[in-house]
Amino acid sequence: MKEDQLAQELEQLQNVYTLITEFLVQYSFRLVGALLIFIIGLWLASKVAKLVTRQFEKHNIDITLSNFVSNLVRIIIVVMVAIIALGKLGISVTPMIAAIGAASLGAGLAIQGMLSNYAAGITIIVTRPFIIGNTITVKEVTGVVQDIHLGLTVLTNEEGEQISIPNKHIVGEILHNSFANKLVETKFNINYQSEPEAVIELARKILADSPQVNQDKPAHIGINGFNSIGIEIGIRYWVPTERYYQNKYQTNLAIYKALHAAGIEIPCPVREVHIER
Repeated sequence: MKEDQLAQELEQLQNVYTLITEFLVQYSFRLVGALLIFIIGLWLASKVAKLVTRQFEKHNIDITLSNFVSNLVRIIIVVMVAIIALGKLGISVTPMIAAIGAASLGAGLAIQGMLSNYAAGITIIVTRPFIIGNTITVKEVTGVVQDIHLGLTVLTNEEGEQISIPNKHIVGEILHNSFANKLVETKFNINYQSEPEAVIELARKILADSPQVNQDKPAHIGINGFNSIGIEIGIRYWVPTERYYQNKYQTNLAIYKALHAAGIEIPCPVREVHIER
């Protein structure tokens, strides 16, 4: 009885050995060939990705777009090589391609918003409507560009807040780019008895001597209009965005002190009430 069991086990081992031997004899060259194709494909994908990166650097194209394109090229080559290697093993890839296509369609519909952000990010990087350090305003949100990603753009403001804007909300919208500075607009009234030329010259000197005001762009000072209170003086000048409110408040204080020292009165509305008896 034991001899029969031993003989059956030896026969099973012999069958397994025969099966493995036949498989190796029949498929060994295919396995080696598929493995070599895949290894060469990985090497080729790496070389082509590095070549794409060098070309982007040569033409001074943004590093974010360079990394995205080089990685995309690498993935495409690896997928193509994997399909060729599977075909070398005799595995039909047609059903797999159909399944991948169906899955890609479903995934594309599910992440449509994300893909639109990526497409908008590529548009921003290629067209360069702004760069890091610029001051932009989009949909009434203003800040200094801190970073540009494929999916979103990160801004910061004077309070140190970090504002993340999806790129699809930037492309196609009205975009204001004032680079590193932001415009300050100030208005105040003087009496009709005052000399507007003297006030304009006084304000011009304050702005010219102020270290907070950007001197590369000339300030605009003049009579903005006339009203029942007095002559309205308008002032427009540029300050660094990162200290916008601090510079604006300091400059307003300097203008007020200069007007006060010169004896120029800023009138306020007066309403007379007559009571009839």
